[in-house]
Amino acid sequence: MRHVYRREISIAAATAVLGVVLAIVSPGYFSVENITDLLLANLPVLVVALGMTLVILTGEIDISVGSTFAICSVVAGLLAKAGWPIPLAAAAACLTGAAIGSVNGALVAYARIPSIVVTLGVMTALREGLRWWTQGAWVQDLPASFQWLGLTQGAYPAASTTSTALMFAACAWALGQTGAGRALYAVGSNAEAARLVGLHTRAIKLGVFALLGALTGWAAVLNAVRFNQIPSNTGIGLEMKVIAAVVVGGTAITGGRGSAAGTLAGVVLLGAIGPALTFLGINAYWERAIQGAIILAAVAIDAVGRTGVRRITRPATSPV
Repeated sequence: MRHVYRREISIAAATAVLGVVLAIVSPGYFSVENITDLLLANLPVLVVALGMTLVILTGEIDISVGSTFAICSVVAGLLAKAGWPIPLAAAAACLTGAAIGSVNGALVAYARIPSIVVTLGVMTALREGLRWWTQGAWVQDLPASFQWLGLTQGAYPAASTTSTALMFAACAWALGQTGAGRALYAVGSNAEAARLVGLHTRAIKLGVFALLGALTGWAAVLNAVRFNQIPSNTGIGLEMKVIAAVVVGGTAITGGRGSAAGTLAGVVLLGAIGPALTFLGINAYWERAIQGAIILAAVAIDAVGRTGVRRITRPATSPV
């Protein structure tokens, strides 16, 4: 069991060490207000990270989620201002995200363009297009009914946490207990072999990109309802945080290995680091550098592990 969950155990241990340091040096970090803020700020990150886990499991990647997040946020805000009920505005944001994800997935699966190239182009096009559309203006004067999903500020944390927990449980169950989950691992491990045994690898890749887009739309709503205005540049850096959480949580960047539990552990650790730097008196700009270092370290560890496995499993050759 320790072998299966060694990455999750390592992350939990690192988080615990960080917690001990903060408890000694800056106990104010654990105030109810700060913990609540941390929770609400990282629920959207977890939602996107769950979708990213599915994409990376298939051996692909999506670096356009930050721009998709911004588009969906603005769509939800504008529709709410136009008088749309919250459920319809939220659904429209999710459909917008799913449409963007479907474009990404179609270009990757059917046009055979590398996902890093597709999503880099989409990321830039969406961000610049949104800047042109809004002229940099924020969505302001959001209706009161939009705030906190129409709930009270006290009830919203419990409701959003419960919905995200159910989403996480569904993802973890699907990956571990269903044929669809096993198909993702198969495609990421060896797409050609998966195709030969009858899996529709292209449709699977299209599906996970579309699902990631829909989840990004919902995450955008969860984030937007916490404020009374929506910046047109929201979501900048989200892709780095999400990918770092997924990779540090044990999902192989090359696909075929990973878990929802590992992603949750990665989100918790990375979500704690940024505010911890502030409480420890360290410049917060180091957060991005730490995220990049974590990605490099996790990828290097996986590469070393694969090299070791290949050496162990390489068949011995008899001398000629």
